[in-house]
Amino acid sequence: MTALETQPHSHASGTDSEARPVFATEPRVLGLPASAWPRILAPLVIGVMALGLWEFAVWWNAIPQYILPGPILIGQTLIADWGTLSSSLWITLKITFMALAAAVIVGVTLAVLFTQSKWLEMSLLPYAVILQVTPIVAIAPLIIIWAGDINLSLLICAWIVAFFPILSNTILGLNSADHNLINLFQLYGATRWQTMRYLKLPAALPYFLAGLKISGGLALIGAVVAEFVAGTGGSASGLAYRILEAGYQLKIPRVFAALIMISLSGIAIFLATSWISHLLLRRWHESALKREN
Repeated sequence: MTALETQPHSHASGTDSEARPVFATEPRVLGLPASAWPRILAPLVIGVMALGLWEFAVWWNAIPQYILPGPILIGQTLIADWGTLSSSLWITLKITFMALAAAVIVGVTLAVLFTQSKWLEMSLLPYAVILQVTPIVAIAPLIIIWAGDINLSLLICAWIVAFFPILSNTILGLNSADHNLINLFQLYGATRWQTMRYLKLPAALPYFLAGLKISGGLALIGAVVAEFVAGTGGSASGLAYRILEAGYQLKIPRVFAALIMISLSGIAIFLATSWISHLLLRRWHESALKREN
């Protein structure tokens, strides 16, 4: 069956109906389209092969576990220490999501204000660039001292890292609206905020969502780096402290288990933001539309 077939003309009513295109539906395997499986299986096969080679290399060379543990031992450690590591992961993720939410609110608000006032953009945007290019490790100790509260300082550090991609992408999107449509809005007497709401904001949505994908991972990185710098202990400590603690005690399998949890969390955040982007763009934007070829 070809991808595009034509229905025969109908003569039942005495008139010929126009030929209508009928698209062949893609076969599905276990609920997913057949074309999606290679994208899922290919990285899984590579990952399994890499883990197998890792385990074999550790066994063959008799590498001590305090230098390089094998994947099986890391998995066992992850299961055994799940209670402690999962509670620490939740603390890190709370900081991450709060920082990402603050980055979205502040970044989008400033982007709208900057596009409404070029003087405001010229005055404040350079300071946003300075925040972006300044290493967070260098200023985190100062933020911790000035904030006076560990959780607040961690939130500020993670926000600084996640803020700029949303701001810059949203500004780019707002400035990318079709100027012919902007002139049309002006011709019909639309106010600046009506133009912003009905034209510029929808045009900026794909750019904002691209920045959101970047900032999601950066917020997690910022939270972890700030926890490393803070080095707080106790029951309300994030995964970074658990990594430091396990490193001091030479519990290297536990270090790898915590690193795996951070990596999987970053992947989950990226997949979640990609799914949100797909839901918002799939019906109208070129980047998300399905094509037959």
